[in-house]
Amino acid sequence: MPEISVDVHIGRSVTEVYDFLSDARNLALWFSGVDSVAESSEPAGPGVAHVYRFPGRHRDQLLQCVAYVPGEHLVFRGDRMWNALGAQTPLYSFTLSSRPRGTLLRLTVRCRLTGALTLLAPVVAMAWRRDLPRDVRRLGERLGAPHCHVISAPRRVRLPISVSSPATAAPTTVRPALAPPAPPRPQFRPEPRSEARPEARPEARPEPRPTSVPAAKERSPRPAA
Repeated sequence: MPEISVDVHIGRSVTEVYDFLSDARNLALWFSGVDSVAESSEPAGPGVAHVYRFPGRHRDQLLQCVAYVPGEHLVFRGDRMWNALGAQTPLYSFTLSSRPRGTLLRLTVRCRLTGALTLLAPVVAMAWRRDLPRDVRRLGERLGAPHCHVISAPRRVRLPISVSSPATAAPTTVRPALAPPAPPRPQFRPEPRSEARPEARPEARPEPRPTSVPAAKERSPRPAA
């Protein structure tokens, strides 16, 4: 469900910009998300539905005003559109605030995707990021604004969808200076312990048996001559 926003400063009063945007028939004059809007005698307001065509579609859809705060906020929602891959439901939001030399307008496009179309969310977001800056410049031309410039162009896609609010500057954080690394400590390797082994006892050798010496023959006395 991609969500893309763009801020633009228009050199016209809030009342002039809001009156122009609140009439859904004017969307086809400058907005790339609306191809055509049928004529209707009903005034703009909450719950009012207009017949329109989405770009690339040959079937009429309903475009309904679902939120309406005079001079501040305006939201249009398109019908759910089906195809072989899934469905998509577009939502167009306009938020206005007064500035000394004109009006600050934030245009937000959100598209709810279902089915296999969720895989094409980056492609859908890329198309809106390309078209929205040109759309708001075309809006300034339609209003005859002497000064109209884009303040912030969309750069990223936010998922999931969240209600957008005026951008606020994030607080700057200062990282502390890094201390020089401490010298490595010498590592001492413990000497391997020698396990006390029992002393090997000498093998008991068999005592040599005494060699039996034959007894000396007794000499018989020789006879005297």
